[in-house]
Amino acid sequence: MWWFRKTAVGRSAVETRPTAEGRLPAAPFRQMTVLLAALLALPLAGCLQPLYAPAGIGFDSSPLAAELQAIEVDEIPLRLGHYVRNELIFGLNGTGSHPPPRYRLMVTLRERVQTPILDTVTGRATSATVIVDAEYRLVTVPQEVELTKGIAFNIASYDRFSNRFSNVRAARDAEIRNARVIAESIRTRIATVMAARLSPVPPPVVPN
Repeated sequence: MWWFRKTAVGRSAVETRPTAEGRLPAAPFRQMTVLLAALLALPLAGCLQPLYAPAGIGFDSSPLAAELQAIEVDEIPLRLGHYVRNELIFGLNGTGSHPPPRYRLMVTLRERVQTPILDTVTGRATSATVIVDAEYRLVTVPQEVELTKGIAFNIASYDRFSNRFSNVRAARDAEIRNARVIAESIRTRIATVMAARLSPVPPPVVPN
C-alpha cells in the first residue's frame, strides 16, 4: 500500500512506504485516534447541564427560568445603579421577552472609595478601592409579600494616574466590575430561593 503527502516546497508528491512491520504512518494513525475519541464523546455532549439552565428545549421551558423572568427590577439611582440594574435584567431575563411581572426586586446601593496607598513624594493616592454594598428585597406583586432579602457586596481596586481622564475611566471600570459581581450574587441568591419554592422538601416521616 502507498501513501502520498505534499512537501513544504512545490507541489510534487513524495512516496511514503509503510514500515517493515506493516504499520501505517504516525500522522494518519493520530488523526484516526482523535476522530475515534470525538465520536465516542459525542453521545455524552448533552449529559452535562448548568444548575439553572432550562430543563427542556428553549429558554422558557424551565419553571425556574420562568419565575426569574417574571421579576421586575425597580429603578436604581446614579450611574452605578444603572449598571447594576442592567446586569440584573440581563441575568434574570436575557431573552428580551416581557412576561407579566409577578415579583418586584428593590435594590439600594451604598458606595465608598478608599485610597490606601499614597505617594510619599507627591502626596497623591496611587490606587483606590471602590466598596459597594447592595441591600436587596424581593416581594410578590401585587400582594407585596416579602420572599427574600439580604446584602451583597464587592470590592474592586484600580490604579490612579496623573491624567485626570485616565482616573475617570479606571474608576468607571471598577464600578462596572462591581456591578457585574453584585448582580450575579443577587441573582444566584434569588434563584436559590425560587428553586426551593418550586420543589419544597417534604416533611420527614415520623414513625409510629
